Amino acid sequence: MLKKTLKIIGYSVLGFALFIGFYFSMNFVLSRILVAKEAITTEDVTIFILTNGVHTDIAMPLKTGNIDWSESIKINNTKGKDTSVQYLSVGWGDKGFYLETPTWNDLKFTTAFRAAFGLSTSALHTTFYKTLNENNNCKSMKISNLQYKRLVNYVMNSLDLDAQNQPIFIPTKAVYGENDAFYEAKGSYNMLHTCNTWANNGLKSCGQKASLWTVFDTGIFYHYR
Repeated sequence: MLKKTLKIIGYSVLGFALFIGFYFSMNFVLSRILVAKEAITTEDVTIFILTNGVHTDIAMPLKTGNIDWSESIKINNTKGKDTSVQYLSVGWGDKGFYLETPTWNDLKFTTAFRAAFGLSTSALHTTFYKTLNENNNCKSMKISNLQYKRLVNYVMNSLDLDAQNQPIFIPTKAVYGENDAFYEAKGSYNMLHTCNTWANNGLKSCGQKASLWTVFDTGIFYHYR
């Protein structure tokens, strides 16, 4: 009986190790395959991609002729309420990670398990900036008004909206600073569709360079070195 139990445990550990190896290998290969940038006729709007080393956000001008983000993503929902901000960054992710895990030391097994297997809800993390400067963790690109409209639609379609078609603010103390806030979002985070997969798909939506598929920020930034 003991021998049989040990064999089952051994096969389980081996199976898990093979799955993890396959998962990381597929991400490495598919993230290096480039989805090419669309031909652009006009350079109307400058957008950015940002990473904190783990998570990718997409940043956009706060106000353009296409949209004024402050009309739906309220500056008053942040601690700082700073009306001098010029940019809005957005990132999609697991609500449990966002609200219950301020540091890696706070990560619970149940939070990680629910996130990995798509068992929890999602949120959109929004952050206002006064300025953005290019560096290794912040890359800019110029897109047309038509491409920007597609990106706006992508972001808006990721949000849960109330009866007045407005984003649903999440009151919480689990913000990262003075200028950020959380909103209810559609979909579920899982190991095949992460925060970086969402950002990568956002780049595809507006015709920019992207990975064929990626779950890590390195897959996106590989194409923007």
